[in-house]
Amino acid sequence: MRVVVVGGGIGGLALGAGLRRQGFDVAVFDRDTDVTATGGYHITLDGRAQTALRGLIAPELFERLLASASALRLRERDAFWDRRGRLLGHGPDLSTESSVDIDRITLRSLLAEAVGDDLHLGRAVTGVDRAGDGTPRALFAGGAPVPGDLLVGADGAHSLVARRLAGGPTNAPAGVIGFSGRTTLDALDPGERQRLGPRSGLAIGPRGAALYVGFLDPVGNAVLDAPHLRMSITTGPTYIWGAMFPESAATEPLRHLRGTELRDALSARFREQRWHPRTLEVLDRADPRSVAAFRFNAASAKASDLAPWPAGPVTALGDAVHATPPTAGMGAGAAIRDAASLVEHLRGAGTGETALAVAISRFEAGMRVRGSEVLTLAMRTVRWILATDTPLGAAATVAGTPLLAAYRRLSRR
Repeated sequence: MRVVVVGGGIGGLALGAGLRRQGFDVAVFDRDTDVTATGGYHITLDGRAQTALRGLIAPELFERLLASASALRLRERDAFWDRRGRLLGHGPDLSTESSVDIDRITLRSLLAEAVGDDLHLGRAVTGVDRAGDGTPRALFAGGAPVPGDLLVGADGAHSLVARRLAGGPTNAPAGVIGFSGRTTLDALDPGERQRLGPRSGLAIGPRGAALYVGFLDPVGNAVLDAPHLRMSITTGPTYIWGAMFPESAATEPLRHLRGTELRDALSARFREQRWHPRTLEVLDRADPRSVAAFRFNAASAKASDLAPWPAGPVTALGDAVHATPPTAGMGAGAAIRDAASLVEHLRGAGTGETALAVAISRFEAGMRVRGSEVLTLAMRTVRWILATDTPLGAAATVAGTPLLAAYRRLSRR
């Protein structure tokens, strides 16, 4: 069985790695010419995503992943602040948490290594069609079509493949614009280092503005103490932050800025909303080359709306089906689980135990459930950002007091 994968992001590379390991004839095509040319937040892999990855890549590669990842259990409890830096409360104890954080570039590089020669960079797919015998084919602007028994769209939220299958877009803007950047711990003043600490946190303000500060330390907080295996691009304590605003005419120009200009404009936007300068130090001291803007897109959270096409020799996975804002930290993990599920179902089809259409139907059924789960969690936060002054629910507490009430009480001062 020959499988053609369109897209070399986390989901597409995970699928290619798993299929290659199982002996499938697979080809992964991506328009990027360099797998390290990627941005965004760091990636959180929960226990389910890690289990899926263990089945997709060789043990020695998984060992390198753990040696390059930061353990959540070694962090302090997450913190929540208001826009003036006043503490609202803490998240749960992480000492028994199995999740890990890893740089997106590091994970993508490791997965690309697992795919090996089956990864074809600088190959942008321009369309999908069927040959005379019904075989699906990937089309290219400057080359012959590439046929396969199965074609999988792993080409992200703006998926060409999923759009063709669904007859239109599979997601829409979520109403939130996001920004990300990287700031090393040693770039901050001592007081701010102490306030932020070895933990992730969230500062929240009026009119739906929020600043997430994620702590990543794959050296001091390494999951696996094996420095000789480490391949992380992060070589010391680093905050990978994400800023969020509701989309509006005022935020739209920010999407077209880059580097220092974007960083300074973003900081000015927060200051206009009376954020305290110390809460913005992590943003002001960021490496300007790391600062980027992007729109949050989201698919429907209803399982019945996902992958709304009959099962066949063309399918899709990850954000192509269930585009998920990063507000739950589960999108990449869900794509990896999609890939593991598809590999498992294709094993039966490859041996003739299951018809290909049946295997794809079972895979898509499970993917709809996974997608609905992560979208429900992610969109809950997005709705709080858009509808209230805080993206935190009333279930979070500060010494038994609802966090939302504590936030509103402090905001009046």
